[in-house]
Amino acid sequence: MAKKKGEKREKIRLVCTEDGKHYVTTSKNKQNTKEKLELMKYNPTLRKMTLHREKK
Repeated sequence: MAKKKGEKREKIRLVCTEDGKHYVTTSKNKQNTKEKLELMKYNPTLRKMTLHREKK
């Protein structure tokens, strides 16, 4: 799907730092958030909350 002209949100992938296999997709506003996103998310393969970092 193509981006609309005024669209500021971009789809990103958050990858688990512990196993590197599990990922979650989300979106963020590039104008407001310049740095890479880091969130605690649940990893079902490890069955615990792990740190997920934004990756291109």
